[in-house]
Amino acid sequence: MSKLDRKIALVTGGTSGIGLATAKRFVAEGAHVFITGRRQSELDAAVDEIGKNVTGVQSDVSNLTDLDRLFATIEQEQGHLDVVFANAGVGEIVPLGSITEEHFDKLFNINVKGLLFTVQKALPLLPEGSSIILNASIVSIKGTPAFSVYSATKAAVRSFARNWILDLKDRHIRVNAISPGVVPTPGYDHLGLSDEQLQEFVDSQAVTIPLGRVGTPDEIAKAVVFLASDDSSFVNGIELFVDGGMAQI
Repeated sequence: MSKLDRKIALVTGGTSGIGLATAKRFVAEGAHVFITGRRQSELDAAVDEIGKNVTGVQSDVSNLTDLDRLFATIEQEQGHLDVVFANAGVGEIVPLGSITEEHFDKLFNINVKGLLFTVQKALPLLPEGSSIILNASIVSIKGTPAFSVYSATKAAVRSFARNWILDLKDRHIRVNAISPGVVPTPGYDHLGLSDEQLQEFVDSQAVTIPLGRVGTPDEIAKAVVFLASDDSSFVNGIELFVDGGMAQI
């Protein structure tokens, strides 16, 4: 039997990178997956790429009306959810001294507010024993130049997992955070770096990773499958680092 046989899953930000890789893994393990994205064309392309057992719903997680429509669609089509991967997020490089209110609001609205209300609005659809996975980052515990606002959002995400297992303990719903290391995805294109600067950044990070390389979206996806499945039935409230050892030294 597949690890997620007949499960219903949601992956926010599922049109590229870690979200798309995870949606593919979920489907391969027997789940029907709902994916979200802000741009319809990219959402349609992702649905075509996944190919089967997938429903795309255009949605911006920072827009609560969009979230209401998302969960109304899931309820109408499937009636419940077994797995939520709150993955949608955004990062930008801005050093202290240059941080704007727009930068702060954008990152906190998507990474913190959007994630919080994704989970909260999913709760009525989650039966006892469901699994919630929050996409955090190794920056929740590591300092990174010009990344303080993004890092603060991911520290908040990690804190949510620790607290929500207490709020949800009577329903036996597990909540865990997964913290990827350096994993180049299309999201890196929005950091505000040129192609050359981005490659220099990735290369500079790779030499600090004990495994000697950066990760791939599929390597993160396989860890998310573990947290979504009964293989992790006694794993609750953790931060699982999938980083080649980068944050462990």
